[in-house]
Order: sequence, then C-alpha cells, then structure tokens
Amino acid sequence: MNKQNNKDLVAKAHKFLPGGSLGNLSSDVIIDSGLGSKITDVEGNEYIDYLLGSGPMITGHAHPEVMDAVKGQLENGTTFFANNEPAILLAEEISNAMECVDKVRFSSTGTEATMYAMRAARAFTKKDKILKFEGGFHGMNDYALQSMMPAHPNEFPAPKSDSGGIPAAVSETMLIAPFNDIEITQSIIEEHKNELGGVIVEPFQRLLPPKPGFLEMLRQITLQHEIPLIFDEVVTSFRFAFGGAQEFYGITPDICSLGKAVAGGFPLTAVGGREDIMSHFDASAVQAEEWMPQIGTLSGNPIAAVAGLATVKILKKPGTYERMHQIGNTIKTGLINTLNDASITSKVIGEGVLFDVFFTDEEIVDYRSTLKADKPKLMKFNQLLREHGVFKGDSKFYLSTEHDESDAEQTIEAFKSIVDKLS
Repeated sequence: MNKQNNKDLVAKAHKFLPGGSLGNLSSDVIIDSGLGSKITDVEGNEYIDYLLGSGPMITGHAHPEVMDAVKGQLENGTTFFANNEPAILLAEEISNAMECVDKVRFSSTGTEATMYAMRAARAFTKKDKILKFEGGFHGMNDYALQSMMPAHPNEFPAPKSDSGGIPAAVSETMLIAPFNDIEITQSIIEEHKNELGGVIVEPFQRLLPPKPGFLEMLRQITLQHEIPLIFDEVVTSFRFAFGGAQEFYGITPDICSLGKAVAGGFPLTAVGGREDIMSHFDASAVQAEEWMPQIGTLSGNPIAAVAGLATVKILKKPGTYERMHQIGNTIKTGLINTLNDASITSKVIGEGVLFDVFFTDEEIVDYRSTLKADKPKLMKFNQLLREHGVFKGDSKFYLSTEHDESDAEQTIEAFKSIVDKLS
C-alpha cells in the first residue's frame, strides 16, 4: 500500500469519518507504526507512547514473543466459531490469576464484557436494577452510558443518559452513587436492596483511587444483602497486579469484566465469576427462562487468544510489576516535582502504572471534583508533550513492560521543557 502524507490523510479522515476520527482519540497525528515503548507517525516523528492503544499494549508494541505466537497461529487458521485450544488455555490462565473467577466467557469488547456481567447478575438475582457510580466508565452499552460524563449531574441516585438514542426505560433500571462516598452509597443500597440485581464498580475509577474502606464497605454490604458485586477490571486486570485490582486491593468480587491487557492488543475481552452466576451462560445448567444466550462471531478468537497467552507469559516473569510501578512512579514523581517547582496548581493522582494530572487546587476524590479542574490547560499540556515527543491520550499515562529509565528521563525533561508555557 502506498503511504500518503499526513495532510492528505487528515483531509480524508474529515471527509469519510464523523468528526474526522475513529471515535477514540481526536488528533490530527496519524500513527504509522509502533515498536516497544515508541510509536511513529506518518511523517516519521517518534514519540514515547503512554497511550498504548488506550491500555492494551501492556507489553509494548509488536513484542517479539507476542508476534511470534500470532504468526504461528495465522498459519493454522484465523477463526473457527468453535472451541479451540488457545481460548481454553487462556480461560484457564484467567481463572488461575483472578481470585473471583471460576469460569470464563469470552467476548470482543469491553462494552460487551460489562454488559454481560450486568446481565448475569440480573439473571442470577432475578432483579432488574443495577447500581453504578457517577463518572464510572463501563463501555458503550446503554446501561453503562448512564451518568458516565454528565455535564449537569442529577441528584443521587437518579441517572442521566450520556448519549442520544438510548430509550428512557433504560434509565429506570439504573441507580447512581458517588464514588468514594461510603455514607451515601450505603444509604442507596440499603434503600433499594430488594430491587438491586448487582453493583458494578471500577475498583480504580478512571483515575480515582478508592478511599480506605470504600471497597471494603461495598464488599461487606453486598454480601450482607446477597447482591452480586461486579468489578469492572477492563482497565486494571493484569495491569495493577497479575491478579488485577482484586489482588492489588485485596477485595474479591463475585463477577469481573476483563479486557485491554488480557490479549496483548488484540480484540478479546471476558467476563468471569463464581460458578453459580456463570452457570446462566450454560443452557443445560439453568431453567430455560434463566439462560443467557451469548453468541459472538469472534468470541474466543484463536489469534487473540494466543496473543493473550504470550502476554500472560511475559507478565509472569519475576519483577515485571515491580519494575512497571517503579518506572511509572519515577515519571509521576518527576511530574509532581516539575509542576510544584513552577508553582503550577495541580493534583497528580493514580498509581505508578496509571496516573495523570488535574489542574486544580481541590482534592480529586469523585467525578464531580474532576469537573472543577482546568480541562483546557490539560489539553494544552497534552499538546505540548506531543510537540516534545511524548504521546498520551486526553487523560492517563499508561505504563508498559517496555518503558525504561531512558523513557522516564526523556519524559521528565519534556515536563521541564513545557512547564513555562503552561504557566
């Protein structure tokens, strides 16, 4: 294929794609290739990549072990719509890694995985309502798009649809609580316990760490009222620790959704959980009216599965997570120090493997506190970083196994180079 220049490609993007984008990162930078911790655009500019495809490239771009596994599978077929060895073996790895997982059902997107997790909870409890947290991102299904990014939030627990085209009836099945607010969340659950089919939460919501005791309270009250607790670990699984956020925080949910890092950049996600809940995917295990058919042309695709197996093997190597957190914390600390030295009001929050800055003097603890930050300044920060060879999304620095001390040093130098323009 003959490559076209950036200007022509940008023009074609705006002609043929709504908004000139794929619906993801909105940028006129057109990516051509990636290798390790770096990406290169069509004009030949190289960047240290902290977007990482929005997270899935946890072992970096084109990791040789992942690529070798994929090449080997390509010669044996690309998809079967039937059981295959790589998918079965990857299900075993996931079950062994994630504390709450007895059985696994594969899908292709995080949107599907969270949708099936909520559906499984409703099928199990025979109750219709799901509680989610304001600002929580659970993909693009109708239920997830309730109070995900409201500009003018409703009073709790009333939801607000974030998208056109969603039936009003969907909102009637969702309840909204403030992340990190133990008192309000507990009162909503207590009031609606008899109609709640499940509670879904990102244990680390977007960039918000849970306050001490918050996840523990969720686990305790959901157990007390026999309400399935769903951890959306599409972002955190195999990233915060090999056993995900449930290992990192020491809290075991009943169901979890998995994605991004689980397949090394290929389209494979999963929902997993307790056997009695997951049995609703099995027509022979439950009554006909309780069965959940789940059919996906590419679910458990063998190419994605072998990529996942290779990724898991890399992540199992001793010291992998310690090193990712170490490199990330070096960059995070460098960002904090640079902004403090320049007297720029800001809060840098998150973990070493996933963090970002909010330009505000207020504590960032929930969705509404993030709205008070200076978003235009963040967009300027991101643009200036790109001009200095550092690529990130609108929010989040993602770390991979391939980022090293040199990347950290260059990134911190970029912070120092742009800080005057932010002031």
